[in-house]
Amino acid sequence: MKYVIALTLMSMSVSAHANVPPKAERGRNGADCRAAETGPAVNVNVVGLKDRNGKLILELYPDNDADFLQSDKILIAAGKPFRRVPMALPNTGPVSICIRAPSPGRYALVLLHDRDDNGKFGLAGDGVGFANNPKLGFRKPKATTASLSLGSGVRSISITINYRQGIGVGPIKNQTAGGQP
Repeated sequence: MKYVIALTLMSMSVSAHANVPPKAERGRNGADCRAAETGPAVNVNVVGLKDRNGKLILELYPDNDADFLQSDKILIAAGKPFRRVPMALPNTGPVSICIRAPSPGRYALVLLHDRDDNGKFGLAGDGVGFANNPKLGFRKPKATTASLSLGSGVRSISITINYRQGIGVGPIKNQTAGGQP
């Protein structure tokens, strides 16, 4: 009987994730801003890039600690708001990236500079920034610290990228506002 219950629970778990798209497509549906975007969306000006290697990945999460930086697979299977926009870095000039929200509301944002272009955050080389540019320590910030309210239009913000520096994490010194090293 325990075996039958375990199999039933496993099949329920598998079916809950059956509607989750492959990793490259997760969070992409409706995430990209359109030409002449009207919102709800946020346009992020990227500040403090270490270099132009790899790509940027902007992600939008629910505004609560349980869901903030949770697995995309879990959030999508639960029908919770999650969006992801990857972008190749331009060789020169200011950098901005835009992401659409599912509806007006409050969301947490994280911006990853995936310098080795492997789709994962690596503390040794990659950079990270959050909405409101909280000072980073050895733990992720609280969702409320990295959240912002979005109305029906497009909101513009700046996010400063932080990189590992010795035993700490922080912005690179002497960067221009356009993010050029």
